[in-house]
Amino acid sequence: MKVSIFSTCLVDLMTPNVGIAMVEVLERLGCEIDYPASQVCCGQPTYNSGYLEDSKLAMKNMMLAFENSDYVVGPSGSCIAMFHEYPKIFRGDPEWELKAVALKEKSYEFTQFIVRVLGITDVGARLEGTATYHRSCHMTRLLGEKETPFQLLEQVKGLQLEPLKNSDNCCGFGGTFSVKMPEISEQMVDEKCGCVVETGADILISADMGCLLNIGGRLSRKGQPVKIMHIAEVLNHQQAAAAKGGS
Repeated sequence: MKVSIFSTCLVDLMTPNVGIAMVEVLERLGCEIDYPASQVCCGQPTYNSGYLEDSKLAMKNMMLAFENSDYVVGPSGSCIAMFHEYPKIFRGDPEWELKAVALKEKSYEFTQFIVRVLGITDVGARLEGTATYHRSCHMTRLLGEKETPFQLLEQVKGLQLEPLKNSDNCCGFGGTFSVKMPEISEQMVDEKCGCVVETGADILISADMGCLLNIGGRLSRKGQPVKIMHIAEVLNHQQAAAAKGGS
């Protein structure tokens, strides 16, 4: 199965280890990977800020970048959800609407692709520890995916998953929201951090690096020793341990 990787801005520029983990998991599951070099931002930050026409330039670029892909898989429910918005944005456009629909229909968030397309829930991962999971707003509400991360995490050997109180609540990041309304964002992430600490977990897992960087940064400032891990890193952990001679 041929899969094109959509790296997303945060993963590409700030946490490339997450992209590497995603590729290694997919290759281990038998996927043939490529990376269209012309991809850039999906256009979400400027689109959410009201710059619709300016955002379309980035969106058109992405449609062309992945035009010949069989499947497009990304490590962010938020960015994949933006792809799913393209048909509405380009509705009625004789040149771009069909391209927008085509991209939406073949685009999946990482865990969604593994479970719903490959039909796999156990990727052979092992991670000893106690963890909790934060649901990102865009993946849960816009993409509508609530199940696949948990289906995969339940099969990770050695991992004890504790429920997170108010797990559906926003962490306060929201992309440009945290910049435009920092005082409100701070209160929201403080509430989220309190819920994370309350679980007693050593690890906080999510499927969106924006949320993880926001919550992890606040936890660090508050002196709370909770490790953040993208779910791709968790699902790739068995391979990392084996490479070091672990079990």
